Amino acid sequence: MSVLGSTGSVGCSTVDLLLAGAGAYEVEALTAHGNAWLLAEQARALAAKVAVVADPTAYPALKEALSGSGIEAMAGRDAVIEAAARPADWVMAAIVGAAGLEPALAAIGQGGVIALANKECLVCAGDLVMAEVRRHGATLLPVDSEHNAIFQVFDFAHSDRIERVILTASGGPFLRFDPEEMALVTPEQAVAHPNWDMGAKVSVDSATMMNKGLELIETHHLFPVRDEMIEVLVHPQSVIHAMVCYVDGSILAQIAAPDMRTPIAHALGWPDRIRAASRRLDFTQLREFSFEPPDLVRFPALKLARQALKSGGACPTILNAANEVAVRRFLAGEIGFLDIARIVERSLEHLPNSRPTSLEEILGVDRLARDTAAHVAAELATAG
Repeated sequence: MSVLGSTGSVGCSTVDLLLAGAGAYEVEALTAHGNAWLLAEQARALAAKVAVVADPTAYPALKEALSGSGIEAMAGRDAVIEAAARPADWVMAAIVGAAGLEPALAAIGQGGVIALANKECLVCAGDLVMAEVRRHGATLLPVDSEHNAIFQVFDFAHSDRIERVILTASGGPFLRFDPEEMALVTPEQAVAHPNWDMGAKVSVDSATMMNKGLELIETHHLFPVRDEMIEVLVHPQSVIHAMVCYVDGSILAQIAAPDMRTPIAHALGWPDRIRAASRRLDFTQLREFSFEPPDLVRFPALKLARQALKSGGACPTILNAANEVAVRRFLAGEIGFLDIARIVERSLEHLPNSRPTSLEEILGVDRLARDTAAHVAAELATAG
């Protein structure tokens, strides 16, 4: 097996589960962006065959850290794709953002089990990814807590008996903020999620609720349900991760503590179940389960995502690329929190909705959207 993005939040949890398996897993490849020392530590602990950093400047540190281990060190974007294409029965695809698309496609090409924690792959190239899954006979297992929850209670054999699916959202740290407060939000506040331990980019997406918008689009590709059947509810306790509603009035929910080790363990053990040292719920300590509709005025990113899904074509690719640029600029302190959604909206307005079908065309749309978003961000930074 291989772990793409092993030094990120999901990657580290995956490595912990593999180590808990006491040598039960043979690890082919681990990849990271630039955290050479942690990658080397993981590679040594798991006796991986190869360790790869996407950032070539981190290669000397990786090579030094792996010296004498017999583990091959590699670097660069092409090396990550090459590592992803190595034969492996099970691959965790946890590289954040559109950067994970080509490695995920390379892993899919091997026809094994792909545990997908990168929602951006399906957002920017969902039709292409799912076509490749079918072509190569691969098995795609969702690892996002919400989609993994749906997967566990979705009756695929009788999908016509399903009325709707419900994705839950914590609402993030600014659920009760008014617009004036949100305008003053700092990157430090935005990455401090109240329930989940996530990386900076995913935490900001949760704070804007773009994360839930991306998950709407991901759900469209993963499950045989129409777009209008996908609902979002804010559930601040983050205990019910998703629900599937059936025609007889039954609602099946997947319930667990907000701990990514649970969905990762499900994907790692599937179709069986394995033990995981994830947090357990004590129902006697749960005082309430509350739900409310999302406020699309306070969180316009969710509305933009649903519009992009409805429009189809290049719109989801543009949405994702513009959001990645905007989040990066926000984390760098160059724009305000509310500017993130503004940049995405203006990028969608400026660019035509083409119909990309090939990887090259999708990557071309992605580049154009990033350039446009960067231009819009610069305008907002100057005006602000």
